[in-house]
Amino acid sequence: MNHMPNILIVDDEEVVRRSFSRVLDGAQCRTESAVDGEEALRALARERFDVVLLDQRMPGTDGMTVLKTIKARWPESEVVMITGYPNVETAKEAVRCGAFDYLAKPVAPDTVIHAARSAVLRKRWALRSVANDEAHESATQARNFAC
Repeated sequence: MNHMPNILIVDDEEVVRRSFSRVLDGAQCRTESAVDGEEALRALARERFDVVLLDQRMPGTDGMTVLKTIKARWPESEVVMITGYPNVETAKEAVRCGAFDYLAKPVAPDTVIHAARSAVLRKRWALRSVANDEAHESATQARNFAC
């Protein structure tokens, strides 16, 4: 999994989408943008994303609903919830629903890069752990079969 990280930016504000995209493209990431939750879910159905940077408040389907859908359908995608209206309760709910991180706007470029890279690293470690568990289980089954 030594590919360029694939990141979906979901925000109803064009300036935010463009800013995050420019910052992440410069950090050797491939980015795609969506203006709302429905467009984000269609993008996820078309291709896999390592990380989704997800605005909490958007017209139509809100970020929390999109987060829950992502974790149900594409649990391997890490989600970083981003909001201009942070509070402890929504942060707790986001984490309980599977968000990797919760950031308050405005988000500095270095923070966007760090959050995306950390989420990609977590995904890679999780996939490596699953692969190791499967290899261990296969080896154990082979040993048991040979006995």
